[in-house]
Amino acid sequence: MSPKALNSSASVADLRVSLGDLKLKNPIMTASGTFGYGQEFVPYMNIHRLGAVVVKGISLFPRSGNPPPRIVETPCGMLNAIGLENVGVERFISEKIPALQAINVPVVVNILGDTVQEYSEITKRLADVEGIAAIEVNISCPNVKKGGVAFGSVPKMAEAVTKAVKENISVPVFVKLSPNVTDITEIGRAVEDGGADAVSLINTLIGMAIDHRTRRPVLANVFGGLSGPAIKPVAIRMVNLVAQAVSIPVIGIGGIETTEDVIEFLLAGATAVQLGTANFVNPRASEEAVEGLTQYVIDEKLLSVRELIGGLVLS
Repeated sequence: MSPKALNSSASVADLRVSLGDLKLKNPIMTASGTFGYGQEFVPYMNIHRLGAVVVKGISLFPRSGNPPPRIVETPCGMLNAIGLENVGVERFISEKIPALQAINVPVVVNILGDTVQEYSEITKRLADVEGIAAIEVNISCPNVKKGGVAFGSVPKMAEAVTKAVKENISVPVFVKLSPNVTDITEIGRAVEDGGADAVSLINTLIGMAIDHRTRRPVLANVFGGLSGPAIKPVAIRMVNLVAQAVSIPVIGIGGIETTEDVIEFLLAGATAVQLGTANFVNPRASEEAVEGLTQYVIDEKLLSVRELIGGLVLS
């Protein structure tokens, strides 16, 4: 068989990447909070084609979230103030994990808490549960014991949470960083010092929308998290900065919709990416990204998708 004939087959596209000890068949993941508990998307796509599924954030106890309205569309994106609504860790283990165990894709569980002790307790309860490939730690939550300061904005606090999680579980731990900080590289280095196996970034930017007719905030919570294509340039810059500042893998998030978006993040230094808001617009967005990246690797005659990681040319 000629090299040309080989390159016409999708089977020769090597999309494998590693996030610590977690091996992915491709770098396409879903972003927490945009893909439910995974099963919601099964009727609309082939979930088994993804690199990994990241479920919505899980807290120690159930959360009802913020009052509506909780979502508003903005130019090139959306603001959300869902309030981290979820079923809590016990119901997640009894009701959600069994279905997730049946999919042939690594499952990453996003966790959140208000105190270091809560993060530690959630991790302990998940430690012996089968079907969990990794933990993603959301450190953008308010720390009520510190007067509303977010764990993600104070390096020592970010490091402490990371250590608490790592002490209680054997699977890889990813830490999701907030962009609402002065220097995101400082937080990245802190969680690496705490033992993180990878960092994922960025979480949403804080924003606000006002109804000019009523002169009131559109969101009941007043402020919300901005996501979608509008934040992509900010996300790419931060991914590039953090990738140069840490030695652990970076998972890129922020406005990714197309194959071209995925490639940009990989060139900026990301090892894998997560698609989020795009899932609301197109339920097949992540699967289409796998298809597009496969074809790109073939067309460019790359030995592996790993050739793209950090391949940004500055001169």
